[in-house]
Amino acid sequence: MGKHRSTSKQTDNKGGPVPSVWSYEGARVVVSGGGGAGMGAAAVVADWQAHGLKVGFTNGCFDLLHPGHVELLKRSRAACDRLVVALNADASVRRLKGETRPVQNEHARSVVMAAIDNVDLVTLFDEDTPLRLIELLKPDYLIKGADYTIATVVGADLVRSYGGKVILVPLERGHSTTSIIARANVRAV
Repeated sequence: MGKHRSTSKQTDNKGGPVPSVWSYEGARVVVSGGGGAGMGAAAVVADWQAHGLKVGFTNGCFDLLHPGHVELLKRSRAACDRLVVALNADASVRRLKGETRPVQNEHARSVVMAAIDNVDLVTLFDEDTPLRLIELLKPDYLIKGADYTIATVVGADLVRSYGGKVILVPLERGHSTTSIIARANVRAV
């Protein structure tokens, strides 16, 4: 039984690429750079919302998945009917975290994220923030770790403007990708 199902490369009515949509362990993954992935994700989210489902949205690099990430995803999914996880594309991670990141490329991070039971859809964004994607998807809930405040969550004002909610999830102490990499580098010396 295959875990992956790929669609063939297609073009839209304007000759542009249609995002590749594949599934992994029951999660739908929309992978494509730029606006293509967002448009594919928007169609899925619109369908869910048309069927009365509440959609949650969280985002990040999710470079090396750790217990803090897992807890965030579990609590995020508990707050909604469907959870979208937007991953920073590789170029975005490099701009935010430095030239040595990401440790895992966007395809690997997408596959890992899609294997998490609490995740219903994974998409990528190339920008430094997911604001354009949030505008496109219009999630019912915008969910981030409590290291943010409502005032510092990108897209919070937008989501609240149409009646959505911003949820801050308490962090699991002692877990961060940066600290995992630092510990690994110390041991390697």
